[in-house]
Amino acid sequence: MGAILQMEKFKVIVSETMSDEGLAVLQESLEVVDGTKMSRQELLDVIGEFDALIVRSATQVNEELLSRATKLKVVGRAGNGIDNIVLDAATKYGVVVANTPESNTVSAAEHAVALLLASARNIPAADRQLKSGEWDRSFFKGTELFGKTIGVIGLGKIGSLVATRLKAFQTTVIAYDPYITDERFKQFGAEKVETLEELLKRSDIITIHTPKTPETNGMIDEPQFELMKQGIRLVNDARGGIIKESALIKYLDNGKVRSAALDVHEKEPSGNHNLMGRPNVVVTPHIGADTDEAQENVGVTIANQVIAALKGEVVANAVNLPTLNREHMAALKPYILALEKFGKIYFQLRNEAIETITVKYYGKLASQETEMLTLAAVKGVLEPVILDKVNYVNAKLIAEQRGITIGEKKSEEPYAGYNEFVKISIKTKTDKFSIAGNVDAKGEAKILEIEGYSMDLTPSKYMLFIKNLDVPGVIGKLGTILGQEDINIATMQVGRDLETKKALMVMGIDNECSKESLEKIGQLENITMVKLVIM
Repeated sequence: MGAILQMEKFKVIVSETMSDEGLAVLQESLEVVDGTKMSRQELLDVIGEFDALIVRSATQVNEELLSRATKLKVVGRAGNGIDNIVLDAATKYGVVVANTPESNTVSAAEHAVALLLASARNIPAADRQLKSGEWDRSFFKGTELFGKTIGVIGLGKIGSLVATRLKAFQTTVIAYDPYITDERFKQFGAEKVETLEELLKRSDIITIHTPKTPETNGMIDEPQFELMKQGIRLVNDARGGIIKESALIKYLDNGKVRSAALDVHEKEPSGNHNLMGRPNVVVTPHIGADTDEAQENVGVTIANQVIAALKGEVVANAVNLPTLNREHMAALKPYILALEKFGKIYFQLRNEAIETITVKYYGKLASQETEMLTLAAVKGVLEPVILDKVNYVNAKLIAEQRGITIGEKKSEEPYAGYNEFVKISIKTKTDKFSIAGNVDAKGEAKILEIEGYSMDLTPSKYMLFIKNLDVPGVIGKLGTILGQEDINIATMQVGRDLETKKALMVMGIDNECSKESLEKIGQLENITMVKLVIM
């Protein structure tokens, strides 16, 4: 009940239209304000009141807006891409930016294939002519896909769906994507080409499915058109500007490009009538994701992402965080939560400034994408001293600002018989600290080693960390005081160092221990340290 009440305090403003299903999800737990009719200035005037903002492609989320958004925790982009969001500024202000890269992939892929077919068979031009009252079939001779070589630029989520669908036409699909593994090419039946130039030279039809980045902006320009086959057909269902429109017009004019199909444009809304007015150019107004199914998926997905961010949970599609697909997120989420708990312990036991934080992964964990796990450890370490100002987005930045060096190490060898094991090592100017463990079969964090002492401890909300001389009577005296203070012991673990005859005792207790009770425990003979740790 408490969690629900807390969520009701959060306010979200929706500045562009989203599906009714998505709005319904938001309204279950948040105060939702319709900002779709607000002017830019009106949005700037009120943004400081809101914890979350949901946009599509028109609202500019930049320094101007973010500097006024003093409560903002998350921006949700209801769609793929983040062209209208300044990521560096959002990260600086500690704002999570999430989008929905998987919710509209099927719709976008189907639209790309539709554009390709419409272009190859001159369907829009034939439709216009017939509706105008003419009947002249001579212009509309098309091209079969059967037997053609189709080049796919970008074999990500949408490109891979397009590749599999085009294989059904008995085509040869070749693909260029330097960031995709060889196994993914095999999975989707695409032949890998090592260079963009090779793809351009071999393809009869080219379809583009790469994000717009400094590397891909203008990647298809005059030098690239020169490499293409005579009569090439082009499809761009990705982002405007990847194909230079001035170059495309030149090669449409000289006949090298037989047709082009574009859902995206250098400038949107597009006013390039020199391009759009041609019968061999098929255009649509950026509607690749505009299906009933996609918009419902996008709305519901972004609503759940925003709610997760406001709850302080890990957001799978946060774009200013290391990205994890759903499968990896499901496997690693218990470790993300565990490492955050492990990290929280340091500053509650020590108060010396940190110079380095190193996270080492052993066994199966060493082969995983671990950047998100390391961020969780850093967030956990900093949170007890920075409180609500640190999150998954800005944890690394805050650490760097404090002069802390973050490092990762990996060993695929098991550690002490554990096939999965992770250790956080913290170095200060004068000392070292370490905590290590893994996750059990139930997905619960297990502390297996701390400061060199072996443990088998499940972290609880309240824990007493007690260092003592390893001599008889300590536990009995400690139990007596806790009983007198009405503090119930739920669990207890003791790690011993037989050489130094010292021990570390960790007790899980049911409620918070008062300062006065801690002082009484600290005064017991043979106890050298007592600290309360709160998760």
